Amino acid sequence: MKFRFVSRARAVVCAFFFAAFFAVVGLLPCAGAQGPPAQMTVYTRDIVAPVSPSLYGLMTEEINHSYDGGLYAEMVNNRTFRGNWMGTEGWGLVELGRGLASATLDKADGPSEALPTSLKLTVTGVSAGNEAGLSNPGFWGMAVRPATVYKGSFYARTDAAGPLTVRLVEDATGAVLASATVALQPGGWKRYAYSMSTGAKVKVSASNHLELLLQRPGTVKLQLVSLMPPTFHDRPNGNRADLMERMAAMHPHFLRLPGGNYLEGDTMADWYDFKKTIGPLVDRPGHQAPWTYWSTDGMGLLEFLEWCEDLKIEPVLAVYAGYALKHDYAKPGPALEPYVQAALDEVEYVTGAVTTKWGAERARDGHAAPFPLRYIEIGNEDWFDRSGSYDARFAQFALALRKRYPQYKLIATTPVKEDPGAEPDVLDDHYYRSPAEMFALVHRYDDASRTGPKIFVGEWATRSGSPTPNFGDALGDAAWMTGLERNADLIVMASYAPLLVNVNPGAMQWATDLIGFDALTTYGSPSYYAQCMFAAHVGDGRPRMEMSGAAERFFSSATVSSADHVLHLKLVNASQLPQPLALELNGLRGVDARELHVARSISLHGGTFLATNSMTAPEAIVPVESTVKFAGTKLEHTVPPLTIEVLDVPLE
Repeated sequence: MKFRFVSRARAVVCAFFFAAFFAVVGLLPCAGAQGPPAQMTVYTRDIVAPVSPSLYGLMTEEINHSYDGGLYAEMVNNRTFRGNWMGTEGWGLVELGRGLASATLDKADGPSEALPTSLKLTVTGVSAGNEAGLSNPGFWGMAVRPATVYKGSFYARTDAAGPLTVRLVEDATGAVLASATVALQPGGWKRYAYSMSTGAKVKVSASNHLELLLQRPGTVKLQLVSLMPPTFHDRPNGNRADLMERMAAMHPHFLRLPGGNYLEGDTMADWYDFKKTIGPLVDRPGHQAPWTYWSTDGMGLLEFLEWCEDLKIEPVLAVYAGYALKHDYAKPGPALEPYVQAALDEVEYVTGAVTTKWGAERARDGHAAPFPLRYIEIGNEDWFDRSGSYDARFAQFALALRKRYPQYKLIATTPVKEDPGAEPDVLDDHYYRSPAEMFALVHRYDDASRTGPKIFVGEWATRSGSPTPNFGDALGDAAWMTGLERNADLIVMASYAPLLVNVNPGAMQWATDLIGFDALTTYGSPSYYAQCMFAAHVGDGRPRMEMSGAAERFFSSATVSSADHVLHLKLVNASQLPQPLALELNGLRGVDARELHVARSISLHGGTFLATNSMTAPEAIVPVESTVKFAGTKLEHTVPPLTIEVLDVPLE
């Protein structure tokens, strides 16, 4: 991630100018009204608690078209021709010149047991310039870039040989941007693959669609029509590179998967059954996701694990615990046992040797090496379960998992009565609050017991902006993260949620979301940049720190990196006045009152709580780098109003 670099003096002058301007128009008190400096002493050599090495990570689920129409790079919308009362969503007829076409769903003929239906396309009156076939607009457009290779495939069955043309077409003009011709063969179902390339002068745009045109009269049945752009690390069936790069810049240590309500589904029939998400795409039926739309499961369990592998992070595996969002559940005992066995099988798929049943299945899917794993979460948000069954359900899972896999730590989604051998190692807490509520929550864990389970803050967000956080949300998030760091001996992991949102009308089910995107591009919200700043500058130990005299909405935390000998000081001024600091850095070595030191500052500033980033102004608020110079161990420093700042101070 690249930050802008300006002089410290310029950054401070700009911040004071904005404060003075808003004071004139009556929105802020005058900057000159600031009080005396707050006193802060950091004992840099006195480490009072460790900081969890896996503190910051990622949580996603299929919401806001995060996967289909988002991170999963598939460009074709409704590639399996699912029908509804309006017809076959996403698909239309193309009739050029005198070409004629019709299409119907065939519910009795498909290429696999998982995909038993197909779209029957019949074309008549075809000749040169009079082709006919199908079109697909993608997920609110299809991103096309110059000099780029697009790879696709489809399953087809036809009684007559003939060519089928696949092409990317510009919406406004009908210009063909890339094309490929596939020779269809008569007979049974067959998979066809193709690739096509755009020219060097093609303009970057998302206002494009896909067409499949028959060159001769005839009938063909189609299923699983796919088109993929270049993916992150060139993974087959992989992820969008730009969104993966956004995540990499967050410096995450883990991914909680498959995430949230997506694990459970609205009904027991909709649970995340990993066995239906692995293997060839044609053998994945997909399932109803809880946020109103269908999941293709093109991003299945293996793709989640490869996502972790590509970002060099570890999975936090959530297993289904027998509870659905509409309050149906499997009673503990024999009714729950199939789900317990599914969890054991899933862990074996993730970690088992190729000599095991499910480890061998993973190897057949193309990944012989087992994946690393430390944490298994049992269920999701089971405090919503009105039956009171989670205690017994958790115990049944925990005893079975511990018997087979004693090396893994187990996460409960709500406090449970502790049966012997079934005590949770970690509790998963979730928080969604307004900025004011998040400021009030900052000290939530300061006095919490250190003798019980550790804490995983598996979902949290400050919520007031839409579709992504505004700067007030970023201040709430940053304030909250100072509390996470101050208690990082207890809090082993934390992940913002939701992570992603497709910003097109009709794509979003939930605000506020960290990263916005459309078919073509992405942007980071102010909260996203706050996350990047905090996670990139966190040490492994918390030094003793004393502070007095700060404003009510001023928050801070400090960690020390023992390997780099750097103090990471996080400062959050959520007030509308500058906050002067008199900072004493106790423990700096080899210094005297005359020796000049240079600290690195990274700051994020917003003019108001409502200031934000968007698709049209993606960098209205971005981090700014500067330097802070001081002599000896004393640093006089002012944090401007509405500012999040990280100070990296070399200790040697």
